[in-house]
This record gives sequence, C-alpha cells and structure tokens, in this order.
Amino acid sequence: MTDQRADSTSVPTDRRDERTPEQIQALTVGVIEPLTGPIPFVEYDPAWPELFVREEARIRSILGDRVVRLEHTGSTSVPGLAAKPIIDITMTVQDVTDEPAFVPDLEAAGYRLRIRESEPDWYDHRVFKGPDTNVNLHVFSAGCIELERMVGFRDWLRAHDDDRELYEATKRDLITRDWMYVQNYADAKGDVVEAIAARAGLPGPHR
Repeated sequence: MTDQRADSTSVPTDRRDERTPEQIQALTVGVIEPLTGPIPFVEYDPAWPELFVREEARIRSILGDRVVRLEHTGSTSVPGLAAKPIIDITMTVQDVTDEPAFVPDLEAAGYRLRIRESEPDWYDHRVFKGPDTNVNLHVFSAGCIELERMVGFRDWLRAHDDDRELYEATKRDLITRDWMYVQNYADAKGDVVEAIAARAGLPGPHR
C-alpha cells in the first residue's frame, strides 16, 4: 500500500466543495490510497527555497525552452509559514494537453504523473511527483490565470503578516481533524484562501 503521507498530492485550492472519493479518484492517475495517519505539518524550513532551486534546475535541464514559466508556490515558498513539507512548483508549458511534448521526458527522469484535470470542470492541469525530493509539480498551459493566482497569493502572504498568520492558524486547526484524503484537507481551506485572495485583489477562482 502506498503511504499517502509520503506521496500526498493535492490540487491548488479555490472555492470548491469537498469532493467525494469517486471525484478524487477520477482526476488521479493510478489508485489513490486513503490517509493512514496524520498529515505531516512542520515549522518553516529555510532549506525549502534551496530544494526548489535544485528542482528548477533539474526541470529546466530536462525540458529546456519548453518551460514557459516556473515558480516556487504554495506554503513552502512563504518564509516563516508552517506547512506540509512538500515543495510546490508551478510551471507553464505551451499546451498542457499536449502531453507527448513534455510528459515522456519528465517520466524518463523519474517524475510521476499523478493528477490530470481538464476543462470544463477546472483548468487543464497536471501534477507530477518528483523522483526524490517530495514535490508537487503543477503544470498549466501558458496564460492560465491560475498561475497568477498562486504567485499573487504567495506574494501577498510574504508581505502581510496578518493574513499569513490567519492562513497558518487555519491550517493548524484543519490539520488536527480526520480526513480521508489530503485533497479533502486542501478543499477545506477554500473559504480562507478566497477571503485572502479577495483582499489581495486576485482574480476569482475557476467557474
């Protein structure tokens, strides 16, 4: 059985209702296993930016100019913010639905495709796990507004202690609850994420 704590993968959080196991499985590549224990949650680690830089170099060496943009996102990109110890990386390519253009090369280097989402339910979106470092590599098509939301959310938390503290307190509360899947925990953050995103003047979630 796969240890979900070591391979936790979730999609970026916007205001979506909590999904059923069937809905989560439908977007997962392979079989998704339920959580077998608490979701890991640790204090901020100054090594996280260094892990991102290493992964960025590796991804760019694999894909070259097929990488349109690549950013460190998620909680590990915000200094001082406690988080799940998973490095979120968000990348855009010319067309994420053109999987033959980039997926085989990433897989040959040890990345594993774990999530495949598609319009109209949400943006065309793929998520890979890394070959060694615990990462979630999110991939969208160039121009997708979700990258701007994720980067904008990151930058707002970096600059606003009050919302960073609110977000951390919300996560600390949610992490104590029992969840079947990591995605259920991610979905439960939706209200506070959207409240902060609105204060930051970010575009609204996918509709």
